[in-house]
Amino acid sequence: MPQYLKELQNVIFFLRRYQRLNPGPYTWEAGVQPLELHPLPFLDVLFQRFAKIFIGCLAAVSSGMMYALYLSAFHERKFWFSNRQELEREITFQGDSAIYYSYYKDMLKAPSFERGVYELTHNNKTVSLKTINAVQQMSLYPELIASILYQATGSNEIIEPVYFYIGIVFGLQGIYVTALFVTSWLMSGTWLAGMLTVAWFIINRVDTTRIEYSIPLRENWALPYFACQVAALTGYLKSNLNTYAEVHEVYKIYIFSLFLGYLLQFENPALLVSPLLSLIAALMFAKCLQLNVKKGTFIAKTMKMINFYLVCTLTVTLNIIMKMFVSHKENGHMMKFLEVKFGLNMTKNFTMNWLLCQESLQAPSQDFFLRLTQSSLLPFYILVLIICFISVMQVIFRRINGNSMKETVKLEDGQIGERPEIIYHVIHTILLGSLAMVIEGLKYLWTPYVCMLAAFGVCSPELWMTLFKWLRLKTVHPILLALILSMAVPTIIGFSLWKEFFPRLMSELLELQEFYDPDTVELMTWIKRQAPIAAVFAGSPQLMGVIKLCTGWMVTSLPLYNDDDLLKRNENIYQIYSKRSAEDIYKILTSYKANYLIVEDAICNEVGTMRGCRVKDLLDVANGHVVCKEGDKLSYSKYGRFCHEVKINYSPYVNYFTRVYWNRSYFVYKINTVISFQS
Repeated sequence: MPQYLKELQNVIFFLRRYQRLNPGPYTWEAGVQPLELHPLPFLDVLFQRFAKIFIGCLAAVSSGMMYALYLSAFHERKFWFSNRQELEREITFQGDSAIYYSYYKDMLKAPSFERGVYELTHNNKTVSLKTINAVQQMSLYPELIASILYQATGSNEIIEPVYFYIGIVFGLQGIYVTALFVTSWLMSGTWLAGMLTVAWFIINRVDTTRIEYSIPLRENWALPYFACQVAALTGYLKSNLNTYAEVHEVYKIYIFSLFLGYLLQFENPALLVSPLLSLIAALMFAKCLQLNVKKGTFIAKTMKMINFYLVCTLTVTLNIIMKMFVSHKENGHMMKFLEVKFGLNMTKNFTMNWLLCQESLQAPSQDFFLRLTQSSLLPFYILVLIICFISVMQVIFRRINGNSMKETVKLEDGQIGERPEIIYHVIHTILLGSLAMVIEGLKYLWTPYVCMLAAFGVCSPELWMTLFKWLRLKTVHPILLALILSMAVPTIIGFSLWKEFFPRLMSELLELQEFYDPDTVELMTWIKRQAPIAAVFAGSPQLMGVIKLCTGWMVTSLPLYNDDDLLKRNENIYQIYSKRSAEDIYKILTSYKANYLIVEDAICNEVGTMRGCRVKDLLDVANGHVVCKEGDKLSYSKYGRFCHEVKINYSPYVNYFTRVYWNRSYFVYKINTVISFQS
């Protein structure tokens, strides 16, 4: 029998049973005959099902398109983008975002796609004295795809490259929202959950996405695909997962994905030492050794405990073995970072302390939880998670005792934890939430998940039925109440969100903002007009990214943190804000063949909000000019802070550096090749 007929039969059965247990008459109003149930004609059932799917799909696609259009309109109002020159538009890309977009421009300038890829994988025109594989180090596949699409579709004749680039990213965000919509719809059975997911996502977008602040970030390309994978896996688990063998199929998919990622990322060793790979291999091996024994017996329970112990032990063992034979510098940096973050170790290292001071690597602030609470998202998420988690634990204990999972879970069972997709999402959200509680930057992976799970829960009759079964509700029939609440609660939430937050969203679109940075525009203009083409610039990594994008000139460092040499370069170049001699700074800069030095007033005179997190404070700690902890030796520097002293134009600073340009924010010095030591 088709699935939709089974569902219809179940609904009719429950309603007839309720009618027998609670004799009527049941009337909608006075004078109406008691409710009689008749099987609907086949075509009517088919039409209703088709209409439900059609409306849901229309709502999902419309939500994605509207969100993409909203982002485009907001971006235009924020930066006044269409009224700016190309240079002013490019300055809106800051830091590492500027680097990503600069390579997209390089691909468009290349004579052919093959030549462009070769120049990126053997790039010696970005960082002085260094050849890098930019595709590998910066994951530039999005830029490669965007550039080939721009040229292959003939878009170069109708749209500017920057609009095509940001249009793709905004379109992916629309797909992202659509995937979250579909996932919540699949889990709850109603597209109302999808609408609520989108509403919560947009209202809490400060904590769900960074698209408004930095368009080219890798997460803005990756998360839409991740959401699509989650939606596909949810549909698979819901419709097909009835046997342990089909769990087995999911393991194979994960292994294939890891292997494909390993190849596409130029044999990235971090994927081989991933705990996920070791866990999947252990689970598959344990499956092969699993014996068929009678369920519920002492032997069966013992075998399950042995199987669990085997999986845990084998996972750790395989991971240790892989780390012994595979070089994994990335994981080494992460372990050192976590040791310092949790207070297990202390360090004076500038780079490590600088990373620890970044807001995205801090623990979430109280404001984050307050914002989620004000939008009613966090309270409902906690409620849904508690119910689902307890129900899943009940299922696990029943499995340990030898009870098998049900082939189909009925509404009246009140056991939402029996559904495989619920088990998957509970485990997933707990893992993501645990990471987000440690590192705030990971909230952009967890908070959208919170929106989806909370919306599914309040719209799911099964979740309410599970709760009522625990409460042993008798005054009102639990099935009827669960159906009513699954419609009433999200409707009330939706209206309250509309009333409170919709005017704010509209006011943001009506408010005309303006991104105004004339000092940076003047600096880039001076470099393009006055600096030699072969010149190499030194300065903060964030500024170097903008220079690479806006001028194409070579730089000494980049805002990247996955390369040991670049990390060391960044620390050395930052010494221009330390208490070092002019000779020391000169030797550092000339070792990287730098011709020009740019001092930023914002860094030199920085007033940090976090104590000890200013660049100059971190440099003083690393150089031993301040006490880091008890027992450290304090070494006083006989030199003033270089960024201050060099502005005064006295010997010996003028012997090494000649000021050639300055404005309110930047001071540019030419590094002398012939040194005069006249006072």
